[in-house]
Amino acid sequence: MVVGSRALPPSAPRRTAVTRRRAGALVTALTPERRARAADAALALLMLAVLLDIVVKRWPDGPVPLALPAGLLLGLAQVGVVLVRRTRPLLTLTVIVAADLTGWLLLPELPFDPLSLGSLVALYAVGRYLPYRTGWWSGLAATGAGAVAYAVHSPTDMANAVAALLALVLGQYTRLRAETAEGRRAERAAEAVRAERRHIARELHDVVAHHISVMSVLVGAARTTMAADPERAAEALVTTERTAREAMAEMRRLLAVLRADDEPEPDARADRLPALVERARAAGVRADLRVEGRARPLPPAADLAVYRTVQEALTNAQKHAAGARVRVVLRYTDTAVEAEVHDDGSGGPAPAPAPADRPGHGHGLRGMAERVALCGGDLAAGPAPGGGFRVRARLPLPPDALPQEAT
Repeated sequence: MVVGSRALPPSAPRRTAVTRRRAGALVTALTPERRARAADAALALLMLAVLLDIVVKRWPDGPVPLALPAGLLLGLAQVGVVLVRRTRPLLTLTVIVAADLTGWLLLPELPFDPLSLGSLVALYAVGRYLPYRTGWWSGLAATGAGAVAYAVHSPTDMANAVAALLALVLGQYTRLRAETAEGRRAERAAEAVRAERRHIARELHDVVAHHISVMSVLVGAARTTMAADPERAAEALVTTERTAREAMAEMRRLLAVLRADDEPEPDARADRLPALVERARAAGVRADLRVEGRARPLPPAADLAVYRTVQEALTNAQKHAAGARVRVVLRYTDTAVEAEVHDDGSGGPAPAPAPADRPGHGHGLRGMAERVALCGGDLAAGPAPGGGFRVRARLPLPPDALPQEAT
């Protein structure tokens, strides 16, 4: 490389690249938390330098007056507490303002001010890092104390109280901007997740439609060639079986992505209803559970549907009929399992159907009905004849889940 008439050595570009990489690594290593600590340390060092400058300038040649070491201790307390202004803003404000007022009132020969630069820093921290109401009340109290001190001893310095209020407002404004930016980032992230899920849902639809179409063609071919060419029919059925397994694997993979944010609940089973009712009692619902018939293991889908139906019905009773007595019945018959939740209406009006988009595991009565229908069952929900509101789900059981007669 040539600059003017002088050529740089070949190693110069390499050294420049290494320097840039090291600088980039240093910037990357400075996380926001580390940068915040470094800024607080720099601020504390600046305040310490100002304090030492004042002490050196006012240090007497003769005997040291008592005010000087007392003022030094107050100044060191202010410098030290600045280091925790982000995590303990109220403590920082209290120490700095108390030290300023103490020095202003008791050590008039030293340059203390009721609302010094340290107080402005503390007021900004209070507005920035405390909840709005707490920040306003504590900031106004500190500013008011400083204003009273000015009014008594130095009315001409009342403009400093305005500066203190501006520091508090600036902190509140910075907090609001940070929260708004964080909300926008969270919304963008949520929208990205929703877009990805919509993409996965479309992909799932395409996968299922394709594999079902292929299986339909293969099964039709096997049916038409079964009599004339059994070997070809068997080959078509084997291919159908392999296609079905591939479809199931794809569906599980995509559904696992869709359910990545769901909380796993291995205890969402019918035999865990006693624990569910106990939690409802702890939340204030006067609920009791009765099991009728001979309990037995249920198919996974029916097991989950029973649990979710009772869970949703208890939630609705707690929301819309608070204080009512709720009776939960789990009934095993020879051909089905039934779940019934009935509140007597003594605690409030009968619950209206929950909205379909209600947050939580279920989606109101519509979600319960859809879940039960997927298991081949039916759901009835509405006002009970004797008063209150009743939800009743009946799910048929496959033959292999029915009780076997002893031989």
